[in-house]
Amino acid sequence: MGVMDRIIAEAQKNTKTIVLPEAQDIRTIKAAAQAIERKIADVVLLGDPSEVLALAKGADGADISGARIVDWRNAANVGEYAEALHGLRKAKGMTLEGASELLKNPLYYGVMMVKQGEADGMVAGALNSTADTLRPALQILKTAPGVKFVSSFFLMEVPNCVYGADGVFVFSDCALMEFPTAEQLSDIAVAAAKSFRAFARQEPVVAMLSYSTFGSATSEHTEKVHEAARLAKEKEPELKVAGELQLDAAIVESIGKQKAPGSDVAGNANVLIFPDLNSGNIGYKLTQRLGKAAAYGPIMQGLAKPVNDLSRGCSAEDIVGVIACTALQASVQG
Repeated sequence: MGVMDRIIAEAQKNTKTIVLPEAQDIRTIKAAAQAIERKIADVVLLGDPSEVLALAKGADGADISGARIVDWRNAANVGEYAEALHGLRKAKGMTLEGASELLKNPLYYGVMMVKQGEADGMVAGALNSTADTLRPALQILKTAPGVKFVSSFFLMEVPNCVYGADGVFVFSDCALMEFPTAEQLSDIAVAAAKSFRAFARQEPVVAMLSYSTFGSATSEHTEKVHEAARLAKEKEPELKVAGELQLDAAIVESIGKQKAPGSDVAGNANVLIFPDLNSGNIGYKLTQRLGKAAAYGPIMQGLAKPVNDLSRGCSAEDIVGVIACTALQASVQG
């Protein structure tokens, strides 16, 4: 059973409600139909009901009869939501009129559904940028207790691979934090380890990646990664984490023993922490394209409640996968 099959099976055990605010997108409609049919989640679609149903009819007759369709612009609770949003943001200068205006945007309305407990999570980004998708979540939901900032990860599954957890890895951060500090990198490592444990159901082994292994080269960049590893270990003493490590030393056992003898991480890593967004984004795309890996994400980590982004080039099946991941996050977070 592949990792996504396991995630879907977990999601099916504890049905969560996921809001999809991009119901004018045919991929979203098809994904909603699949999620309902496979009992992955209960689905809320935001849009004009007649338009959504017409789109579904044209989408090879996608059956969304089990979805709840909400015309958010004319919803009975929009005034209640506006008052709640005003209460959350008035310290930042938001007026009640400004809150009402924001709720004309389905992304804001969808996040308010999550905030108010009418949905357990939200998935968007098929039509909207990452910044536009995440801004409402950061403003309204904010971070989980004890978490300073939000980061992201990709759940990678490489076919016929002996590395990692039989080809399963978490790569982080590949979508959000451009130039993390050592402190931020350490928090990313701790969060990514928790994500790996939740999604892969195995113990994380975390490598802080660099072009150097344990001082084979020295610069401010390698020192930052080394310090991040130290801080992560300080925060989570039981966590298997080490750095700085080159990629081959991190995942190939024979090279790990040669370059980092005595390390319980070198050669065994299944969670890879990249030093910056450049390397993270390049690394996951190389693995996806050249290694023919499945790349699920970016999945956000650190939000109080789950909101996840999509690539604008995503397929309906990609959206189904992120719905399942979001439902599983909601179950884990309670």
